[in-house]
Amino acid sequence: MIKVIIADDHAIVRRGIKEILDETDTIRVIDEVQNGKELINKLLSSKYDVVLLDINMPGSNGLEILKDIKKINPYQVVLMLSIYPEEEYAIRAIKTGASGYLKKDSSPSEIESAVKTVYSGKKYLSMDLYDKLIDELNEPDKENPYKKLSNREMEILIKIGKGRTLSEISDEMNLSPKTVSTYRSRILEKMRMKNNAEIMKYVIVNKIE
Repeated sequence: MIKVIIADDHAIVRRGIKEILDETDTIRVIDEVQNGKELINKLLSSKYDVVLLDINMPGSNGLEILKDIKKINPYQVVLMLSIYPEEEYAIRAIKTGASGYLKKDSSPSEIESAVKTVYSGKKYLSMDLYDKLIDELNEPDKENPYKKLSNREMEILIKIGKGRTLSEISDEMNLSPKTVSTYRSRILEKMRMKNNAEIMKYVIVNKIE
């Protein structure tokens, strides 16, 4: 039996995935947590075959939590869950150590298949992303300035690009306004931009979501 733990801050998402996986013959969800701290504590005291980790967690985001998981156990299998497009986040997730990347709106059969695939030691991505992933891994950070950003900076870039104010971003990400402002300054410096308007234009033109 494949033992799974789900880390997602939305109870309805955890419940839906649990119902899907528990209906299978070979997978069981034996634990659920709603934030990174709870997940790390669980991993320190229990063993799981697969961790289903939401990329958009409050406080430390999923990619930062993934790094912490790999420090604890480099061999832990982690399947990232996300509402974000694969093109922007899947490659970052794989480079950080994830075994796969799965959209939350995937079909029940795809969710089951993804868990079984990563448990078997293979990577799981949608078929149309494999070629792009190979190109990115072979020629990293070649053309797009936003690829110089850290995972957290990327997340804030997208929020600014969608017109969020620093105060709104602070509330959404559970960060202090000063911290968000610091990240914004780093983004402007790395992207060689002057203000939020330039960030918004860049995000829209390059269709970054």
